[in-house]
Amino acid sequence: MGYLLKKSSQIVRACVIVAMIFVAKSSSSMIETRFSNDATNRTINLSTMAMKLEEDIRNDIYSAKDTYTGDLTGYEANCPLCSGKLSCRADYYVKDGTDTYPDPTYGTVRIVASSKNLPCGTIVRFQMNSLSQDPIIAIVLDRGVLGNDLDLLTPTEAYARQYVGRKSIRYDILRQGWGS
Repeated sequence: MGYLLKKSSQIVRACVIVAMIFVAKSSSSMIETRFSNDATNRTINLSTMAMKLEEDIRNDIYSAKDTYTGDLTGYEANCPLCSGKLSCRADYYVKDGTDTYPDPTYGTVRIVASSKNLPCGTIVRFQMNSLSQDPIIAIVLDRGVLGNDLDLLTPTEAYARQYVGRKSIRYDILRQGWGS
């Protein structure tokens, strides 16, 4: 429910920004428009407000920057050929069944492996009802798959078979790598 409210709020803000930009750009001469709020005796510049709203939407950590389609599979770190260390974070040990990561921005997120198409630290969001009714937020911390596919780290191989299997999914990119 909270996710839907957040999305609705984003859509409303985007519509307001588009309307403000359209009004600001459609005038042939640059006229500063101000509104006064008698209750607080302050004025608001519409152009400045539109720029601020645009910035807020760009900085919204839950807005999709891009969307991909690929297959989702599951894996466990305790497989015969696995070292328990992740390609992107060799210092983060997962062979003990750990399948989450504490991201400073997104909180506790699931771990996925991807191809090098997605940089290490990329945050993705996808829906998988067999795991959760809410969207799953995950971080790319491992490699080993091809193309746009993702491999979800799970506590056991049985868990991967039972709840993940192999499914075609659409997933959103919320953050591209560590720095963005």
